[in-house]
Amino acid sequence: MANSFEDRRDDADQKIDLRLWKRLVAYAMRHRRIVCYMIPVLLVVAGIDLVYPQLTRYAIDHFIAEGTTEGLAGYGLLYAALVVLQGVGVFLFVRGSGHLEMNISYDIRQDAFAKLQQLSFSFYDTTSVGWLMARMVSDIARLSDMIAWSLVDLVWSGVFIVGIVAVLLSMNWQLGLLVLCITPALAVICAFFQKRILKQQRIVRKTNSRITGAFNEGIMGAMTTKTLVREQASADEFEALTGTMRTASIRAALLSALFMPIVLTLGSISTAIALARGGSLVFAGAMGFGTLSAFISYTTQLFDPIQNLARILAEMQSAQASAERVIDLLDTEPDVVDTPEVEAEYGTSLAPKRENWPPVTGRVEFRDVSFSYKTGETVLRDFSLTVEPGQTIALVGETGAGKSTIVNLVCRFYEPTAGRVLIDGVDYRERSQLWLHSALGYVLQTPHLFSGTIADNIRYGRKGATLEEVKRAAAMVHADAFIEAMPNGYDTEVGEGGGRLSTGQKQLVCFARVILADPRIFVLDEATSSIDTEAEQLIQSAIQTVLEGRTSFIVAHRLSTIRGADRILVIRGGRITEAGTHDELLALGGYYYSLYTHQYRAEATRGALA
Repeated sequence: MANSFEDRRDDADQKIDLRLWKRLVAYAMRHRRIVCYMIPVLLVVAGIDLVYPQLTRYAIDHFIAEGTTEGLAGYGLLYAALVVLQGVGVFLFVRGSGHLEMNISYDIRQDAFAKLQQLSFSFYDTTSVGWLMARMVSDIARLSDMIAWSLVDLVWSGVFIVGIVAVLLSMNWQLGLLVLCITPALAVICAFFQKRILKQQRIVRKTNSRITGAFNEGIMGAMTTKTLVREQASADEFEALTGTMRTASIRAALLSALFMPIVLTLGSISTAIALARGGSLVFAGAMGFGTLSAFISYTTQLFDPIQNLARILAEMQSAQASAERVIDLLDTEPDVVDTPEVEAEYGTSLAPKRENWPPVTGRVEFRDVSFSYKTGETVLRDFSLTVEPGQTIALVGETGAGKSTIVNLVCRFYEPTAGRVLIDGVDYRERSQLWLHSALGYVLQTPHLFSGTIADNIRYGRKGATLEEVKRAAAMVHADAFIEAMPNGYDTEVGEGGGRLSTGQKQLVCFARVILADPRIFVLDEATSSIDTEAEQLIQSAIQTVLEGRTSFIVAHRLSTIRGADRILVIRGGRITEAGTHDELLALGGYYYSLYTHQYRAEATRGALA
């Protein structure tokens, strides 16, 4: 289901915002060379279309009316030359629009992907993968096609209409005005239909985002669906979702199907008026047959670009929803941002000035820190903590106590709503985000691997690492044994999301990846809670060596993994209620003692049963 973040974008103002299209046209102007050569091409093509009826007029009045063939050869050569020139113009137009479409799509996707790299964690907390995929794939493709073809076609149609109106009025202004009197009715009809088409297209785009999200959830949650025997229920829910999209799509198609015939009918009425009035002028001797033929031809041609304009405007109404979503994504500001002064000194995440970065020693300090999520939930209150370089701090407590929030604040994935977090004695808001993130190693509870080989995934921590360095990092976490046992060793493909490896194997690869990056601050967020006992023993045997000399934060579910920590903090209700070493907390006989003894007995019972 779409969440509030998405709904705010999917229920946007229904008025057409020309500022959005101005922003999108700016992407076309990045390729001025293509645009600049297409403009004269369009003018030439439109001009030749305006010349054809005049050639027909000349042929009727000269060759037919006068019964002569004098100058016919020159006339034929001129006509053929115009046909060839127009063919070349159409070819150049199609080639230019194709190039423009691909370049616009490339540029928007590059900007959107760069924006996704910069956005804060809070954005991903409130935005589904399906919503983002719909923006990055279908919406951007739709907009690039719209700008490269439809908007360029809009320019051609506008130029052609102005040219025809000028010629009609110059040939016979009274008859020209009579023909044009139908256009106000056409404008009213366009406004009527476009508003309703846009409404249905918004529903289509909104539902499409939810369908994409449902596909994603259906694939990711296939095992849960099967074990709960929810296949039919899931199918019914999906059918209801697609049914909403089908209904809105049919309504939009019906409106479009009604719109075009009405425009055609108005065009036919205008042509009939021109034929009736023009015919009477010919019989009265006030107009020649050639002129009437040209007039009828221009009248017929006039409604071709008007129909084109109606189609393009309808498409713009349809694409407006996509434009709003893409521009809204590009304009979304991250919650965590560096000040202009910090960016000037240390650079941005995409353009860092590493030469200005001071080294990180790893001293971390919380000073009266409070933190609340956007939902209003307060997690930390007046939290204070000092961690010296090289210390290992373990955080334990109930779910929702604030353990992960603390480490996320250390990593500056979020910022305090009150108080300060200092790294090496300096408020980390006075340094760039990338400066801190480059010194971090983070291993999550749910390991994530990228498509590629095992070596590629380990090397993700440091792209320039050699194979020997990769192997050394794997050996430090005892991942080398299972890797070398595989048919292709370090060149083994892990599959999408690492699906060809077990959870424990994926976690070991993640550990090796972080080790290769050699961070000064190390965070293990429930990193051993989702792996088996054998894999945990492999990691536990290496963890003391790995953490040596690094400031480390361990969020632990299995308390056996933190017995060697320098300090263990019991977090309850966003506050430290107990603190000390493993032995000190056991001697205290409080919450930690109760939690540890309960886990110890449970593990002993499982071991005995095994």
